[in-house]
Amino acid sequence: MTERPDSGTDGATNLDGAELQRDGDEQADGATTDDTAQAGSTERELAEQRDKYLRLAAEYDNFRKRAMRERQEAGQRGQAELVKQLVDPLDDLARFAHVDPSTVDASTVVQGAEMVEKKLLKALTAAGLTIINPLDEPFDPALHEAVATEPALSREDDHMVSRVYQAGYQFGTQLLRPARVVVKQWNG
Repeated sequence: MTERPDSGTDGATNLDGAELQRDGDEQADGATTDDTAQAGSTERELAEQRDKYLRLAAEYDNFRKRAMRERQEAGQRGQAELVKQLVDPLDDLARFAHVDPSTVDASTVVQGAEMVEKKLLKALTAAGLTIINPLDEPFDPALHEAVATEPALSREDDHMVSRVYQAGYQFGTQLLRPARVVVKQWNG
């Protein structure tokens, strides 16, 4: 058999006249196979990352909801504990409110009211309430509200609280109501 050059191809032919693949063609087919495999691998990685992201987002959402629910439950437990401390003074007040007025004198009524007030303040103080009663203390605008002024007799009494119209209340660090006071003012 004799070799004939095939004019339509620029590749080598074997003795039977069949074309042989050239090295360049092999690299092109191999690169296509590698690109396809790499694209499939990248798509799998992308799908895995998307799945991780969705799981993380769902986990965060569940955490946020659980934290909010726990915060609400903690608030309700705190309120229940405070109400539990107020039940005894409330019972005393109920007993005191339903006495027969014809059998009780005025001094007994006053003593009963004082006892209920003390018991109620004791329970609230134990819960964290602080009473602001700044008589003869320096005026503090963060805790006191000046409703009037009166002349001070000396320079040392300037900006001192002379009377308290209404006590203030603070719960922990939160001011519930400022004390309403009369402040001395030196006019020199």
